[in-house]
Amino acid sequence: MKTNNQNQVMLLVHAAMIAALYVVLTFIANALGLASSAIQIRFSEALTILPYFTPAAIPGLFIGCLLSNVMTGCALPDIIFGSLATLIGAVFTRKLRRYKWLAPIPPILSNAVIVPFVLLYAYGIKPLWFSFVTVTAGEIISCGVLGMILLFSLQKYANRIFTVQ
Repeated sequence: MKTNNQNQVMLLVHAAMIAALYVVLTFIANALGLASSAIQIRFSEALTILPYFTPAAIPGLFIGCLLSNVMTGCALPDIIFGSLATLIGAVFTRKLRRYKWLAPIPPILSNAVIVPFVLLYAYGIKPLWFSFVTVTAGEIISCGVLGMILLFSLQKYANRIFTVQ
């Protein structure tokens, strides 16, 4: 039986690993040119389903997104509000964990609502309606398709990987 301190350490380790994975996957998508086109496909966004399995994913995703945005040279509003969009999505994914098929919906919605405004005000990308369409499409691919593939792949091993609930 693990003590409370051991559980806290494991949650911290899980959060750090998720943050590191997020950063690495963001850099891979950037290197492949998938994160800079009209429809951005960030492999790291597939990780946004992880709060379904563990609360450690909430800070892990937030810190991972924050670090990724800083390290890839994003504008300050993108660093702040893009990371907050990921945090909001992670929190609500955790709250909806009883409904597996809803896991990708919160990050899709939070990014679809927040990121187009970031693109407009931080980078001057117009028209706004087009950003709503392209960001939503990219999030559906990243979170909805890739995220659900990841969720079903991890589900079989979740008790071994995410030992602390």
